[in-house]
Amino acid sequence: MGVFTYESEIVTAIPPAKMFKACILDGDTLIPKIVPQVFKSVEYLEGNGEPGSIRKVTFAQGNQFNYMKQKVEALDTEKFEYIYSVIEGDPLMNMLDKITYEIKLEDSPGGGSICKTSSKYYTIGDIELKEEAIKAGKEKALGVLFKSIEAYLVANPNAY
Repeated sequence: MGVFTYESEIVTAIPPAKMFKACILDGDTLIPKIVPQVFKSVEYLEGNGEPGSIRKVTFAQGNQFNYMKQKVEALDTEKFEYIYSVIEGDPLMNMLDKITYEIKLEDSPGGGSICKTSSKYYTIGDIELKEEAIKAGKEKALGVLFKSIEAYLVANPNAY
């Protein structure tokens, strides 16, 4: 098994506490509402979001993926850190054992937040991943997600 790591940063105008609550703590209900063209539903199969919880994410019809199961690895609401792994489903593409995402929100100089993400792709056997494909897919997915949440929070300033 090999491990490929990809790191990225996205800057938003929303402060870390507000973005963390919307994206991480309330994301299971909020994200399918604001990006229904991507996510159909999120349901917990085990737990309620604490470390060890397992949830199933169902993608909207017309996407390249149908579903994925995620395991919450760590959650720190004071440091705005969240770690989860994709442990089953279409995003693994029969090439990956799992994908682990480490997300940390920090203050940005402009009053918003910097979302730092480290993605670790654990390949099956000797499969090699193409960095360009991973980078393009991650930047598109993270950009859509965080920018959609940012737009929602700007349009609904009293939501959180």
